[in-house]
Amino acid sequence: MLLNIKVVSWSMGIFLAVSFILCVLYGLIVPERLHGMKTFLEAILPAFKWLTFGGFILGLIESFLYGVYIGIVFVPIYNFINKKWGMK
Repeated sequence: MLLNIKVVSWSMGIFLAVSFILCVLYGLIVPERLHGMKTFLEAILPAFKWLTFGGFILGLIESFLYGVYIGIVFVPIYNFINKKWGMK
């Protein structure tokens, strides 16, 4: 079975956007000394600033685009390998 690049890219984009929102909520609920979410998100998302509206929107967009990128790269690789070595 071959994967559809559009379906996987949108799915991964939405998954990472939802994950970003959950990470921000977790960071707001749990004391910072127990998680370090601010440091983590600022390290993996370029130009992201913790607890600013612009930073939140930018982080949400970046997370979605990372997911789309993963889908765009993963699907052709998967489909190629599946055609070459997958079960017939």
